[in-house]
Amino acid sequence: MSIYKKALASALFFAALAYVSICGYMFVAQRGMQYRPNTTPLNPGTALSRAPDRIPQQSTLLTRDEQKVIVWWIAPSDPMKPVFLYFHGNGANLENRAARFARLTESGAGLLAVSYRGYGGSTGAPTEAGLRIDTRTAYDELVRAKKIDPKRIIVFGESLGTTLATLLAAEVPVGGLLLDSSFDSALAVAQNAYPWLPVRWLLLDQYRADLAAPQVSAPVQQIHCRDDPVTPLALARTLNARFANAAEIHIIERRCHVPSFDEFSSVARAFATRVSARAAEGVAPK
Repeated sequence: MSIYKKALASALFFAALAYVSICGYMFVAQRGMQYRPNTTPLNPGTALSRAPDRIPQQSTLLTRDEQKVIVWWIAPSDPMKPVFLYFHGNGANLENRAARFARLTESGAGLLAVSYRGYGGSTGAPTEAGLRIDTRTAYDELVRAKKIDPKRIIVFGESLGTTLATLLAAEVPVGGLLLDSSFDSALAVAQNAYPWLPVRWLLLDQYRADLAAPQVSAPVQQIHCRDDPVTPLALARTLNARFANAAEIHIIERRCHVPSFDEFSSVARAFATRVSARAAEGVAPK
């Protein structure tokens, strides 16, 4: 073998070794990249500017795998009002959403917001399987313990929470889905970010909302930034096409990810009104 062939073979060997090493690192480190929880215990008093009867009540739910999950509850002011079941994104904790919760409930709507396992006061560590257990536990709390009519439940998903909302709504009856910064799967997001990696084989928590969406019969309203640097609009459009009963995506005309609630409050309220009207007419979720 000539010196040039030996040099080429050596270069290819070390390049392959480096690529395999990178794949190994990404596999081992993936959940630390995918989930960025703030584990600080929560304080519902972050909403002290609200009316006293609208400050969240904090409680703990026990999941079927014996994790303790923190939730914030605000009862609806009237049984006819909708109740938002809120699933947050992959970072921070519920306190960072206190202002959004205040706006969501200022007209008397109810709210149950879930602090996933590993986030703000909850035990355990986040995984897709675990978070799906958490969201189902919260749904059961609304329907079984608090006796909320499923027709009045609006599952509000934010970023990663949009996949959990879709996956849940494919399994249980709900009144509607409100999805902020949605995407068709974590797999697609990762493939978009790392096109040079075999992501399909490396990613453990793929959150395949695209596969669940056709089983969702409830009305769906998506909100998305025109130029989203985290979850591109194209991924939300792919998801939109998979739903049977989705409205046109409401687009925020700027570069952002998870826009402020003020930027789509009118859309959210109009959607909640439609869900409440359907519930009053006795239109049963499937």
